Amino acid sequence: MENQKKLSLPPREVRCNVMNNFPSQAEILRLRTKYPPGTRVELTAPMNDPYIKLNAGERATVLGVDDAGNILCRWDCGSGLNLITAVDEFRIVGE
Repeated sequence: MENQKKLSLPPREVRCNVMNNFPSQAEILRLRTKYPPGTRVELTAPMNDPYIKLNAGERATVLGVDDAGNILCRWDCGSGLNLITAVDEFRIVGE
């Protein structure tokens, strides 16, 4: 047992409903208030996606927040990859 690593999960901005792993309506409303369309965001760490390589420093414009709590983005580089608040590391530009 001493050699087993303890898993540490990243801090979650979105608290999920335990039954279905989806955020509550209150959390969706909070995210939509925090990230309204037109908000500019910037990655603070590279995204771990096998198809699109987005690196720290890449910027995007928020298009909205879907019902699963994903932040819909249009990246300056042309990508349409969404941000997942529990996985991706990013900040609002200007903070």
